[in-house]
Amino acid sequence: MVLAPKMKAITDPARLSGPEKAAVILLALGEDHATIWQQLDEEEIKEISQAMAGLGSVSSTVVEQLLVDFISGMSGAGSIMGSFEQTQRLLAAFLPPEKVDTLMEEIRGPAGRTMWDKLGNVNEAVLANYLKNEYPQTVAVVLSKVKPEHAARVLGALPEDFALECVTRMLRMEPVQREILDKIEQTLRTEFMSNLARTSKRDSHEMMADIFNSFDRQTEARFIAALEERNRESAERIRALMFVFEDLSKLDPGGVQTLLRAVEKDQLGLALKGSSEALREMFFSNMSERAAKIMREDMEGMGPVRLRDVDQAQMAMVQVAKDLAAKGEIMLVGAGGDDELIY
Repeated sequence: MVLAPKMKAITDPARLSGPEKAAVILLALGEDHATIWQQLDEEEIKEISQAMAGLGSVSSTVVEQLLVDFISGMSGAGSIMGSFEQTQRLLAAFLPPEKVDTLMEEIRGPAGRTMWDKLGNVNEAVLANYLKNEYPQTVAVVLSKVKPEHAARVLGALPEDFALECVTRMLRMEPVQREILDKIEQTLRTEFMSNLARTSKRDSHEMMADIFNSFDRQTEARFIAALEERNRESAERIRALMFVFEDLSKLDPGGVQTLLRAVEKDQLGLALKGSSEALREMFFSNMSERAAKIMREDMEGMGPVRLRDVDQAQMAMVQVAKDLAAKGEIMLVGAGGDDELIY
């Protein structure tokens, strides 16, 4: 098992924002001084809670320096760790349980300081699925408050007749009274964002697909076969979500060339050694004639290779492809993808 590198403690107070400094102080004071929170308004509590939950490790030197700055003569507090659990425990000391749940759900939910910022980070299909049950006038107000490109994607995901009605309302819309806007914000916060935070956990089949992608092919085949006997539907969903080496055949020529520039040549040769002839030829056809000739000769010179080494090279190439796709440099279409390219 490979352990994730240990995150370094914050050692420079200058790196901390104002809310983060306040979070450090309140963590250092602990639950015995939780009444301090009662002096803060709701927005301040939310902002400090957000900073606290993402704080991580802070060195004792920084804690001491901040305590000295904020409270004269107080020092030596020792290192602390900010986390969701610690934040929730502290808030529970002075806020009602339902208020704590609401705050923590907002912290875990989409990023953004205001409700409209948060909506801008919600997947358009998810937002459209919620808005389709609202009044067109309400939807018009919501879409007028988010960025135009996001509003466009949401409108495209709504039923056509309903979307056109919302567009009509937006065209005729006059300035919205503050009371109405506040009410819409509150409804979004209590009915949509809170539910979204509870249901935004990663799909278990997607998680298992990533795990199966990391198996060697024999282990993968064994698990898929065993799962098919117990739950064929789950096995099919996992297989559809997996992105395997042969799926690279669906890259467009530009994507193939981008991938070729990012992959080490010896790794490429080893990976292609165990690929289908069609996939091999696709890569060769996107190289210069000389480079393809050299690659073929290198592969022949390898002689017999271990299946495990081929699997590792192929998995490494798939990971490089996924990294490039995450940066928007190539487009991946997996086994279950619906992003076919039309030429």
